[in-house]
Amino acid sequence: MNYNIDINTDQNVLLAIGEKILSAQPFSKFLGTRIISFQPGKVVLETPIKKEYLQQNGFAHGGLISYAADNALTFAGGSVLGIDVLTLEFKINFLRPATGVSLLAIAEVIYSSKRHAACRCDIFSVAENKDKKLCAAAQGSILLMNAQNDRNETC
Repeated sequence: MNYNIDINTDQNVLLAIGEKILSAQPFSKFLGTRIISFQPGKVVLETPIKKEYLQQNGFAHGGLISYAADNALTFAGGSVLGIDVLTLEFKINFLRPATGVSLLAIAEVIYSSKRHAACRCDIFSVAENKDKKLCAAAQGSILLMNAQNDRNETC
């Protein structure tokens, strides 16, 4: 996929691009993740909490929460760097067990240069009554790939 994104991209166009990118991710489709809003420097993603995604104590698995953070961080970074991005690294703090019907990951860019964006993300668990509780916080670095060189460096 090749899309031209910059800080002046219309929000409706950016949302449509985000939806296309999300639908091209098999894992995101499998989990049922939806893009709620997408604007330059900020994204909101929602992932359902299904019984298959729970750990042994009935809470959302940490891997699901980490996925939500990773994907939201990358979408936020990609909204200012361009769409051909990868997560370079991220750190997550699990603040409380996540329960409810879904996870809401809200990520924003806190700094960006030509090839790098530092982003942060808050992950909320959402109850059936729509009440939200902060369950994790993450921060990460997103890297714009050099299309010709970086693709040859895969594992």
